[in-house]
Parts: sequence; C-alpha cells; structure tokens
Amino acid sequence: MTEPRLSPLHDRHVALGAKFSEFGGWLMPLQYSGVIAEHKAVRSAVGVFDVSHLGKVRVSGEGAVSFLNTCLTNDLNRIGAGQAQYTLACNDAGGVIDDLIAYRLGDTEVLLIPNAANTATVVAALRDAAPAGIEVVNQHTDYAVIAVQGTYSDETLGALGLPVGQGYMHFVEGTWASTSLTVCRTGYTGERGYELVVPNAAAGAVWDAVLAAGKEFDILPSGLGARDTLRTEMGYPLHGQDLSPSITAVQAGLTWAVGWDKPEFWGSVALKQQKAAGASRLLRGLKAVGRGIPRPHMAVVDADGSTLGELTSGTFSPTLGTGIGLALIDRSVTPGGRVGVAIRDRVEEFEVVRPPFVTPAVREQ
Repeated sequence: MTEPRLSPLHDRHVALGAKFSEFGGWLMPLQYSGVIAEHKAVRSAVGVFDVSHLGKVRVSGEGAVSFLNTCLTNDLNRIGAGQAQYTLACNDAGGVIDDLIAYRLGDTEVLLIPNAANTATVVAALRDAAPAGIEVVNQHTDYAVIAVQGTYSDETLGALGLPVGQGYMHFVEGTWASTSLTVCRTGYTGERGYELVVPNAAAGAVWDAVLAAGKEFDILPSGLGARDTLRTEMGYPLHGQDLSPSITAVQAGLTWAVGWDKPEFWGSVALKQQKAAGASRLLRGLKAVGRGIPRPHMAVVDADGSTLGELTSGTFSPTLGTGIGLALIDRSVTPGGRVGVAIRDRVEEFEVVRPPFVTPAVREQ
C-alpha cells in the first residue's frame, strides 16, 4: 500500500494539533479548532488553508495557449496574461476527467492547477496530445499552495507587503523575504481571498508569516472540513463527487466554463450534442425544510417514493444552520419544487434551489 504524500507544511500542522485525513493521495489537515469555528472565521474574519496537495503543471512552448485550447473546455483567448480561468478536461463522452484553474502567464506558458488525485492523469493526457515543441512538466511537489480566505485577507497579506487588490481571477508576482511567489485572487470558499503559489523551500516561513500577520484579525488555520462546508454553501462542485468521468459538464451545470464556439476540445462532439438535446439529469441544490442533514449517495425521491437521483454532496451549513446538498437528479425537477431525501429510516423534505446557498463575496472590490 502506497504511503500518502505529506505537505511541505506537515510539521506545522502537527504542531498546531491538526486532525488529519487522507485526500487525493495526500495526508492533509481535516481540522484544527473545529470545522464550524474555522468555517465561521472565513466568513467573518480570515482563515488560512494548506492546499499544497493541488497539482501544478507547467505547459510551455510556442503555441502553448493554442494547444491547450484544443484540449480544455474553456477558451483561454477570453483572458490575457496575468489572468486565471476555471476550465475542464473532459473525455470523449463529455465526462469530466478533472476541473482545474489555468494561469495564463503569456502566449507561450500556462500554469495549470488540477486536483491532487487527477494530476498524473491530466499530465499524461496532455503529453500524449502535445505536438513537438510543447513541453508539459509535472511540478506537483515543487510548490506549496497557501489559500488566505475571508473578509480580512487583503489586510493580512498587505501587512506582509504582498500585492493585493487585483481583480477577481487576476494574479501578480510578489516577493516576500527575497522569495518570489504568485498571488492570485482565487479560492474555493466564496469569500474574497487569495491563493499563494510558493516554492516548497519557503512554504513554512510564508505560512508562519501569514498566521502572524493575521493574528490581529483573528485568523484561524483551517482544514479540509471547513473547505468542504464553505464550497458546498457556494455550490462549487468537488471532483470525485459532483464531477467525474461519468458526469458531464452539461449535467453539472458548467456550460459557462465551455467555449462553445471553439472548433474542437476534448469531448466537444458529445458535449455539443448533449447541450442541444438536453441532459436527462442535472445537478441541483437541495435545502432542508426540516432538520435533515443530507450526505453523498443518499437517494432523492418524489412524493410516491420513486427515485429521482442521488446526493453527490451533502452537509450541515454553519452559515444557514440547516442541511444543504447537491444532487444529480431528473431534469424534470426544477428550482422551487420539493423532493424527499432518504435519510436512514425516514424521508426528509427538501426544497430544490439554485446555488449558491449564501451570497458570495468573491467579486467584491
């Protein structure tokens, strides 16, 4: 059995008393002071996450952007150098191999941030497709990623002299203590925040500095537990649950992340056909009417008990104080309706809603 990889910040997490969980082949902090406390810190103050398990893949060479545009769903020509873009790598059936962020460094270089468990698959697929002159380098273990998220993220990073205030999905290069790092206004929490791509050798010092700078703003180190409740409140999909090779971009409601006018990209034929015909099942938000807490794989049923689909994500929302989830269900079920969720030996009523469940703050200036 392969031992899970350790973050370059692992010793910091141990010292902070973190509880750990294996995720995507990595041993990562699940929580420190508790999921609800960490969740609320991000919504009202500031939290810092170690997300170094995320992949880092550098694609370079003459025509790198053009090459990636024939592979990934979104259109990199919609953005310029210094901007990032959410995009998908799909299979021939339109299923999602991975969802990732593309950092456009220029016409000849792009940094991709795929999910931990899918990095090797994405690298292999890109290398197989790459023409001569395009280099695909797996830098998964060369860099750490530290996410500073929440109301006081600007003040925290500004105290370190790092560049803040750039537009949403824009990034700049910064320097701290002679270390060059990338500061991108992105995140997975729905709050204003930043992600720092830092060389491994400097990761510990940067982490310590962020915690020190954020102390006056009640910063909390936050784990994957809070990351999951925060992203679920936003309706952000998680690969392996809400997205997978058997769940398409159309079914997941990610048509906005597809450059439909592009002549080709992986899965383009199947996705265009499905978009025209309509998907038989769609990802919807569910909000508890009562006290039920949904969990992945629970059945979604109609008033007669017939199965409509199943939960892909489900949790307790610390912000709303109720159960919420995402479910892949029959297209006939639309927002505003009611469904049942089979929770243990009972069926709980849920309202069908259109995510996000809480108002996002990612674009606030």
